[in-house]
Amino acid sequence: MDKIQLALSQFGVTEVPGIVDNPQIVAYFHELGFDGSKLKDETAWCSAFANWIAKKSGYEYTGKLNARSWLSVGESTDQPQLGDVVILWRESPESWKGHVGFYIKETQRYVYILGGNQNNKVNIRAYPKNRVLDYKKLKKHG
Repeated sequence: MDKIQLALSQFGVTEVPGIVDNPQIVAYFHELGFDGSKLKDETAWCSAFANWIAKKSGYEYTGKLNARSWLSVGESTDQPQLGDVVILWRESPESWKGHVGFYIKETQRYVYILGGNQNNKVNIRAYPKNRVLDYKKLKKHG
């Protein structure tokens, strides 16, 4: 299954408020070797989702939970295509914080990303293009 098909199969997976956790979000952590019982679905999980998608669909992945770890894999491109990775800054470009997801399309001012932990769920959301740190083409394993 390709990255976008797999990511779309997760569309609508949502955090559960309170002490109960969505088992699918916990599975994203488990797949990467993290203890999902310690990492709740309120943990920032955009990178866990991106890693789960990349790993399950046979692409290189970071294995890390911070979004900016995606800056160290793949090949940068200034002409992103469907399914490429988009890395954004959060708070400020110098911050360690970020967001990661998969490229869907862009307009003059916005990039549309299919990602996890976007308003606490898997969905497609528009982000201002001035927040993009990089677009990455991932290499297929094998």
